[in-house]
Parts: sequence; C-alpha cells; structure tokens
Amino acid sequence: MTDDRQGPRRRRQGELEALVLSVLGEAEEPVSAGWVQERLGGDLAYTTVITILTRLLAKGVVTRERAGRSFVWTPASDQAGLAAHRMRRVLDAESDREAVLASFVAGLGPDDERLLRELLGRAEGE
Repeated sequence: MTDDRQGPRRRRQGELEALVLSVLGEAEEPVSAGWVQERLGGDLAYTTVITILTRLLAKGVVTRERAGRSFVWTPASDQAGLAAHRMRRVLDAESDREAVLASFVAGLGPDDERLLRELLGRAEGE
C-alpha cells in the first residue's frame, strides 16, 4: 500500500540558505528575520528563518547587530563575494586541492582563462 499524500517538497541542501541570502541581498539596509520571512512568502516558519540566519552567521556569510530586543541582518559581502565564499567552501571540502583547481581551470573558456591570468597578475603585484 502506498501513501498518496503529498507533503511539502523537500529542498536541496543549501537551497534555503541561498534563498535567504538572495532576499538579504535585495535589502537596502539591515533587516529583521520577520522581514526576510515575509519576503520569502510561503509557509516558512519564523524559527526556520532564524535557524538559517544563525547558520549563515556561523559561516561568516551574514552579520547581525542588535536592534532593540531583536537583531537585524546584513550580507557580509556583495553577491560576488558570497559566490567566492561558496567556491572556497567547496574547495576546502576536497582533499586534493590541486586536482580540483586544475580541473576548474581546464574547464574555463578562453575569455575566463585570460581574466583569471590578469587577476592573478594583479594579485602578485600587490
């Protein structure tokens, strides 16, 4: 016998974090967890939003400051910085960094490869 009831769709790992970061990125100033929850819509519980924000804080991806009895939240950097942070986390999780980086570079197109060389050259000059 099978259960035909449809429960809520299970999200992929990190999907909620990405959604919360996206919403925070749209804010023009630090915002409350309630504001984030409202923008996400759906049936996401306030406590779930707080849990996600707290996890992102522990990862250094967001910052918070006290506002009365609560907190307001801000992304720690812009979208490019957040993407770079995610890339470093993936790289840090691998045991063979050289192989991962070599594979990444081998998959770059000519324009991206040229840009990467320019960026590395600038970094050496600093």
